[in-house]
Amino acid sequence: MSATTYTLRIVRASLPSGPPPKGSFHVDPFTLRKEFLQLQAKAHPDRHQGADKAKAEAASARINDAYKTLLNPLARARYLLSLRGVEMSEDESIAGSPSGMEGGKLDADLLVDVMEVREGIEEAGSREEIEEMKAENNKRKKASEDRLDELFKAGDIEAARLEAVKLGYWVNVGTALEGWEKAGDGRVSEHD
Repeated sequence: MSATTYTLRIVRASLPSGPPPKGSFHVDPFTLRKEFLQLQAKAHPDRHQGADKAKAEAASARINDAYKTLLNPLARARYLLSLRGVEMSEDESIAGSPSGMEGGKLDADLLVDVMEVREGIEEAGSREEIEEMKAENNKRKKASEDRLDELFKAGDIEAARLEAVKLGYWVNVGTALEGWEKAGDGRVSEHD
C-alpha cells in the first residue's frame, strides 16, 4: 500500500464522515493515535519473517509518515490540498500569490503582524511575556485551522491554500517562541 492509502485509511477510521469536504478538517488526536497503533501492531516488522519483514518495514514507515502528516494541522492541510492537485512548497509565502486574498491587503497585514510578533519575541524580557505570546499565537493557529475546515468544506481550494500558507507563518512563529524558551535569554536562532 502507498503512503496515500495508509493516510486515507487512518483518515477514514479517525473521521467517520471522511476527509473534507464531507468531513471535518479537524482530527481527534486520541482516535488517530489509537488507529495508528492498531495499524502499527499489524505491520510491525518483528511480527514478520524473511521477505515479508522487508515489506513490513516499508509499511511501518508509511504508517509513521501518515500518522505524522495527519497529526500536524499544517502537514494535513498540505496533504489534503495535494489530493486536490495543489502542491505547496515548505517555504511558500502569500506574497506574490496570484489571487492575493483581498487584493493583497492580507499579504501586507499578515507580514506586518508576523514582523511585530517576531520583534516582540526578540524584545521579550521574561518567560511570562513569551507565555502570553504563545497563548496569542495558539489562538491564531486555531483560527487558521477553523478557517481551513470552513474552506475545505466549501470547496474553496485556492483560499484553503492561502490559509495553509498563513498557518505556516504562525507555526514558524511558534517555533521561534519555543526557541526563545530553549535559549532562555531572548535570543532566537537564525533558522527560526
